[in-house]
Amino acid sequence: MVPGRKTDLADAQWLAELLEHGLLGASFVPPAEIRELRDLTRYRKRLIQTHTAEQQRVQKILEDAGIKLDSVASDVLGVSGKAMIEALISGERDPEVLAGLSKGKLRNKIPILQEALRGRFREHHAKMLRIVFDHLAHLETTIGNLDNEIDQVTIPFTTARDRLDTITGIGKRAAECIIAEIGTDMTRFPTAAHLASWAGM
Repeated sequence: MVPGRKTDLADAQWLAELLEHGLLGASFVPPAEIRELRDLTRYRKRLIQTHTAEQQRVQKILEDAGIKLDSVASDVLGVSGKAMIEALISGERDPEVLAGLSKGKLRNKIPILQEALRGRFREHHAKMLRIVFDHLAHLETTIGNLDNEIDQVTIPFTTARDRLDTITGIGKRAAECIIAEIGTDMTRFPTAAHLASWAGM
């Protein structure tokens, strides 16, 4: 506890001494199947975060090009939005033609949509969006493959997952992540405080 005397080496020596005297409790090491599930769910989370970042990049590119699609369409990457962006990438610049690609309720806003699609969209923006769209498609395929793999790995934990799914605010995917982090054997946690401290890590 002396200021300036704390080092990794000193900590390691102190932990080793505690271990020699049996004063360290065993860490929670989940079984292999839970560790494998954890690898999959954590990787899926990373890919979803990347997917979200790429969606935001689409919006940034459109803003740079003066395309205000988000001011009219609630979902820029919905069916209508994607169709218009794909047309922009392919070389279409006429706001009337682009607005004509809208579907559903968005067709009621065609005059406003035409104004929103008048910008300074250049070939540079088209190339950037093509790269981002291709990346988004790849991410969506990979996330789908991960979902399928996670479904297979969680088969032995279906009962626990379905019980967690009954809790308000916890869906199937969130339930899978909970199982991946703490497992299904609650006897490993002597008290609720132990479980809470592990879940908060």
